[in-house]
Order: sequence, then C-alpha cells, then structure tokens
Amino acid sequence: MASTKEYRDYIIEQLSEVPNITCRPMMGEFLLYSAGVLFGGIYDDRLLIKNVPENEQYKMSESIPYDGAKPMYLVEDVDDREKLAEIVKNTVKGLLNKK
Repeated sequence: MASTKEYRDYIIEQLSEVPNITCRPMMGEFLLYSAGVLFGGIYDDRLLIKNVPENEQYKMSESIPYDGAKPMYLVEDVDDREKLAEIVKNTVKGLLNKK
C-alpha cells in the first residue's frame, strides 16, 4: 500500500521545527531529508527513521519499511512536534557522526 499525500503533508507540517526538511517521492512512498541528510521516510502511512545510537533512548519499536529492507524505528507519536523534532535532530546528528 502506498502512502497518501495527505499523510505526507501532515508529517511535513509536524516537522516544521526541524531545519531544511525536504521530501522526495520514491515508488509510492516518501524519503525524508534534513539539510540533505536522509534520516527516514514515510512507508504505508508510517513515519520510520534510521536506527542510530543517538535515538535508542526513545525506545521505539522496529519496523520493516518494505520487503528486504533493514529495520527502522517506527515513530508512533507524530502528534508531539517538539518530541518529533528532537528525535529527528538526534537521528541526523547520529547519521553525521557515522560519516
């Protein structure tokens, strides 16, 4: 099942506190970037972010975005903008630290 544009728009709105958010469509789903760093995506109307040590503290459950993919963290509470921004910023920080 592909993600809806309505859900994508809602997530982009919820991420308004995260700098330089961009979104790219990819085979019916959406990849999410902050300042050019791919941190996650919207898959089947679910927000999933990459696993890094910096976001383990949020104790999110893992989920598979699509068959054959690595597990990602499922962000269940997308309604809390401040916490969502904190999670994404820490994820991006972790991804930059890996490089």
